[in-house]
Amino acid sequence: MEPNIGTDLAGKRALVTGGATGIGRAISRALAAHGVSVTIADLNSDAGKATAAELGEGHHAVVVDVRKRDSVQAAFDEAVALMGGCDIVCANAGVSSMNRAVDLTDEEWDFNFDVNTRGVFLTNQIAARYFLAQKSGTIVNTASLASKVGAPLLAHYSASKFAVLGWTQALARELAPAGIRVNAVCPGFVRTGMQEREVAWEAELRGLTPKEVIEDYISMTPLGRLEEPEDIAGLVVFLASDAARFMTGQGINVTGGVYTT
Repeated sequence: MEPNIGTDLAGKRALVTGGATGIGRAISRALAAHGVSVTIADLNSDAGKATAAELGEGHHAVVVDVRKRDSVQAAFDEAVALMGGCDIVCANAGVSSMNRAVDLTDEEWDFNFDVNTRGVFLTNQIAARYFLAQKSGTIVNTASLASKVGAPLLAHYSASKFAVLGWTQALARELAPAGIRVNAVCPGFVRTGMQEREVAWEAELRGLTPKEVIEDYISMTPLGRLEEPEDIAGLVVFLASDAARFMTGQGINVTGGVYTT
C-alpha cells in the first residue's frame, strides 16, 4: 500500500527548533495540519508560546539556546515529556549577518557557526541518540542555497551552511543501518524577517536601495518571485513522511530554480 502523507504523519510528534517565526513557523504549521503534535523550541519564549497557541491544543513551546548542549538536551527532554515521545526533529534554528569577507570579525564568524552549525550538530546528536534507542525517527535540517554555492557578502554564513550539508550526508550514512533518515532542505531567497534584515545590510554594502536588492533576487529566480516559508514547509512534510522512505543524506534545493545541482 502506498503511503499517504495526509495520514501516515497523523499522531507523530515533532520538535522544531527556531519554530516560532519565519520558515520554522511555516514548518510547525504544516506538520500540525497533517496531524503531528509539534513542540516549538525557540530562544524567543513569547514568540514560541504565541505560535504554539496558534496551532492549538496538543502543541507546545519550550525555550532553547541551540548553542548550548545543556539547553538543547533540556529542551528535547521537556518536549518528549510534553508529547509522550518524539518521532521527527527539524533542526531549523539559524542566524545570519552580512559583511565583506575581508572585513569579517571573529565574533561574526563564531556567531554564525555557533548557531547554524553547532546548533544543528547538538540538536541532531541528541535526537539521534534518542532515535537509536527507540529504533525509529526522522531528522530534517534547514541548510540553504548558500550551502550549495558560496554567496558574496555571506562567506561565513555559506561556510556554516556547507558544514550543515556535509554533516547531514555523513550522519545519514551512519544512521541508515538503523532505518533513521536524515535529510536537509536548501531554501533560496525566502521572504522572512531574516531576509528583511539581510536586504537592508546588502543594500548598504552594495550601494543599492532595498527595492533594487529584492528585484535582483527575483531576477535570479526563474519562477519569478520571492520564496515563501510555506514553499519549504511542504517539502519538510514530505521528507518527514513515509512517502520519502527511501530518501536519506539529501540536500534538496527549493529555490525556484536559482540553483539546480
